[in-house]
Amino acid sequence: MDNVATIPVDKNKIKQAVQMNIPISINTYTLPKETENYIVDVAKAFLSVIHQDAIQDYIVYCLSELTTNAKKANTKRVYFKEKGFDIYDQKSYDEGMLNFKQESLENIDYYLQQQKKAGLYIKVIMQVKQGNIIFEVRNNVQMVATEFKRIFDRMVVARDYENMDQAFMQAIDDTEGAGLGLIIMLLMLKKIGLQEDAFQLISEKDLTINRITIPVDFEANRHLVELTKTIVNYIDEIPQFPEKIMQIQHLINDPNATMGTIASFISDDIALTTDLLKLVNSVAFGLTKECMSITEAVKMAGIRGIQHLLYSVGTLQVLKVTGNEQKRLWDHTYRCAFFAYNLAKMQGKTKLLEEIYVCALLHDLGKIVFSSIYPEVLEKIDDLKAEKNIPDQVIKSVMSGMEHQAIGVAVAEKWHLPAAIINTIKYQYEPEAAPKKYYELISTVSFAEFMLQFFDGNISYYQIPPILLRQHNIENEAQLREICEKLNAKFHEPA
Repeated sequence: MDNVATIPVDKNKIKQAVQMNIPISINTYTLPKETENYIVDVAKAFLSVIHQDAIQDYIVYCLSELTTNAKKANTKRVYFKEKGFDIYDQKSYDEGMLNFKQESLENIDYYLQQQKKAGLYIKVIMQVKQGNIIFEVRNNVQMVATEFKRIFDRMVVARDYENMDQAFMQAIDDTEGAGLGLIIMLLMLKKIGLQEDAFQLISEKDLTINRITIPVDFEANRHLVELTKTIVNYIDEIPQFPEKIMQIQHLINDPNATMGTIASFISDDIALTTDLLKLVNSVAFGLTKECMSITEAVKMAGIRGIQHLLYSVGTLQVLKVTGNEQKRLWDHTYRCAFFAYNLAKMQGKTKLLEEIYVCALLHDLGKIVFSSIYPEVLEKIDDLKAEKNIPDQVIKSVMSGMEHQAIGVAVAEKWHLPAAIINTIKYQYEPEAAPKKYYELISTVSFAEFMLQFFDGNISYYQIPPILLRQHNIENEAQLREICEKLNAKFHEPA
């Protein structure tokens, strides 16, 4: 038995990537056996996290076929170059292919090292995005017309087959890699109910992309929305938003109310005053002297700033910290709020300062809500599952916390929280899909969350959306880490 090293798979990082709608990427130059096994293990863990275990064997085969073909394509480039064949000239191409397979296999280690020296890579990407499960195998060479035609011909042939037996009757072309294996792959995709366009072959300058797109089941999505709404309706343990705070919000919106009247009304509630001053005096706002009264707080934070901070106080009053998981979640959101507020401040986005802190503080509202009601709601969900015949994968998605955004939005709407907070919860991982008026706010909160996940080692630098890096003038990993370290150190400074 071969002793092949095993590369450990971090399932928590995969789950984090899925929840944040970011890609999982594996790069290799030579595709050794341990990397092949690692790709298989990551794919299985990824499909397990998104509750698609039933298609594991099919996807593993597809990835194996596509990565092997990508490696052969890269090897072909270095072989042709060394032997003096012109891959773009049809006659020269045909001559080169006569002995390519035999000679490259006889000296495969040499040719693999040569393609590594040439910087020819294979990249496997997995991601859940906009209702689709996406797998990509990329290699940084451009397909020539002959290669593209041969693969296209195989795709056409696969249309005529109904099963594997028919495919095995197809004569195998000994000179090319994209033969019977590709036909079997397309039949496998057909078997799990996918249409022909589920597989795409994209050829660009110095890049070939093989993409498999699997829509998340429509019926499962319908059940998911229904279950999420039902969970929110079932949360009897969560009361309405504090009446006192709602009264203050109405007073703030009254054009006839004076700043003094508002400050006096808040000050009448000692507990509310204490909580509000604690927030205003937190390290996030960087006050040079301690704020001692609500009147001072209104002057320093502004009336809209106080209005938004009250939503934070109200949420904290309703969702009290009762266990380690809730404490961990609140600690994380405080850090995110601090990062987001200071990012906006550093970049001169003054118009965001009044609301960005509370939007960041409440962006994970769904996770906090779910962690607080999880034990009590299990029995009710089981009843609902039986009553509505809801698939297990839908239940698993909700119970694993992957649908926390939908739950957070539903609770925020139930409490009549501002649109800025609701949209931040909803679009925190897809700011480009948010309404234009909230894009800058949400993208800053989103970047703060990515910064924290990066700094805590949950995601890698390459997983952060490039558009967010550009927007915040981050040019490399070292620069990002330096900013994270400075903000984190500032957050932990004694008050």
